[in-house]
Amino acid sequence: MTNLLRSTANPAGGHGGGVRGDNMPRRSSLFEGRFGRMFRELPPAAWPATALRALGEAMTAEPERDPLDPTKPFAAPETDDIVQDPEENPGLPAGYTYFGQFVDHDITFDPASVMQKINDPDALVDFRTPRLDLDSMYGRGPDDQPYLFDGKKFRLGRDLTELNVPSPRKDLPRYIDVQDPEAPHRALIGDKRNDENVIVAQLHASMLQFHNKLVDEYPSASFADVQQQVRWHYQWLVINDFLVRICGKDLIDDILPGRGEALPTQQQKPKLGFYHHKNAPFMPIEFSVAAYRFGHSMVRPIYRLNTRLDGGDDVRAATADERRRGLDGRFFIFAGVQRRGLNGFDSFPSPWAIDWSLYFDRTGQVPVGGKKRVQPSYKFDTSLVNPLGFLPEFSKRGVDEPPLTIDHLQAAPARPTRDPANLAVRNLLRGMALELPSGQAVADAMGIPRIPDERLWVGKAAADEERKPLTEIHESFANNAPLWYYILAESQEDWTADGDDTATMHLGPVGGRIVAETLIGMIAGDGASYLAQSPNWEPTVHGRRLATVGDLLAFADE
Repeated sequence: MTNLLRSTANPAGGHGGGVRGDNMPRRSSLFEGRFGRMFRELPPAAWPATALRALGEAMTAEPERDPLDPTKPFAAPETDDIVQDPEENPGLPAGYTYFGQFVDHDITFDPASVMQKINDPDALVDFRTPRLDLDSMYGRGPDDQPYLFDGKKFRLGRDLTELNVPSPRKDLPRYIDVQDPEAPHRALIGDKRNDENVIVAQLHASMLQFHNKLVDEYPSASFADVQQQVRWHYQWLVINDFLVRICGKDLIDDILPGRGEALPTQQQKPKLGFYHHKNAPFMPIEFSVAAYRFGHSMVRPIYRLNTRLDGGDDVRAATADERRRGLDGRFFIFAGVQRRGLNGFDSFPSPWAIDWSLYFDRTGQVPVGGKKRVQPSYKFDTSLVNPLGFLPEFSKRGVDEPPLTIDHLQAAPARPTRDPANLAVRNLLRGMALELPSGQAVADAMGIPRIPDERLWVGKAAADEERKPLTEIHESFANNAPLWYYILAESQEDWTADGDDTATMHLGPVGGRIVAETLIGMIAGDGASYLAQSPNWEPTVHGRRLATVGDLLAFADE
């Protein structure tokens, strides 16, 4: 098989079962394990829980309201402009939000809740090394989970359409309980979290289709050969597409100075300043609980799935008023009313096929505006969109009584004290529970100048938006910002200081370095990865180069 090397990894793949390693003892005597610390000597930061809750609420934006009727939801209209909303991050397509989520689900898994984490110190023992090996797709392999597979291929779900027009998109395979057909139709996949919203569910399905496409392209290849190639394409895209867009080309070239050049292997070693392991890669808490949660700020409040959908409260057709408010054919990422949100963990309407050209650009693509544009992600800033204030898993459903108002679309928390439904609050409380250091302490340890308190803002990185200093939220934040917050504020500060509001926003030097070194270090430390086995490998199929996520998804659709 041309350009395919047999993997040395176990074809059954996967980490066996759920990993619960980030609830480690607070100052573990072990240097490494499944989870560890990048900055082991830094003291933990602490704040009153009420201060963290107040900050989380302040970081959650108010719903977008119709200027003519503030009880109704509103969205920026779909004009001929490429950037249609001042909160959009030009040059960073919205699909990378969910590709980043897909990566996260590949390298971390902890089924315990926030409150359980600090009560499980033995969870550090006996975990597999983190690898970008797609165990979220492959699970434990066809021998142990045969229901995921059909020979060398993955099983796929029902056909999806763009309204009534055929689409190459497939749903995930799902289980329908014959004893309770009304129960949620749960996805039969390697990691249930890749069904938590409609976008990541269809991305997972498209990755299954990419595997199946390679089986067709190379019919004599073994399952293990194809699996290795899928992994290598994925790892290459994480470094050369995803990280370049998120952290900036200069930082990635600094870590991998030989990137893209056909150099001898000894000149391809990553230059890692802070991510170090002895025997096997580990997952830094600073990455998993703080830095990598940058993606939460990228989430848009509303998305277009395809250009055929045109409904509103009535799925068949939007009203003139809904068109004026920019809601026709678009869906909120989460909503208290299921049919207006992209909530997951169940079947969704078959006409909701995603057109990936609205989420990812392709090599050589010319940008366009209107409904056919590539929707940008939101900026890395200290403001999360309103729907992330009521995560469906921790909220009660709203009342479905059209015409739907903002009150209908909001969902109330089911257990507000025990399980906050607000994502920002959950992130902040989890960071303190795991005794992360402050953002300023990490900046000092990295030799990067601190951002002064008067430049640490809470609010959107958009002109004319109201923001307030962090220390106005609570005095305990003076010179003591939560690490997750600080990384978002750093990106916001760097972009604002640059003075070009048309430039793509990247992570700053603290957040970017933690994210890039962790992912590159894990790939380089995996003996089965392309960096370890063939660092000059190129992502081609029969000579066709798949240089971006958009290129790969377009190939899988053919």
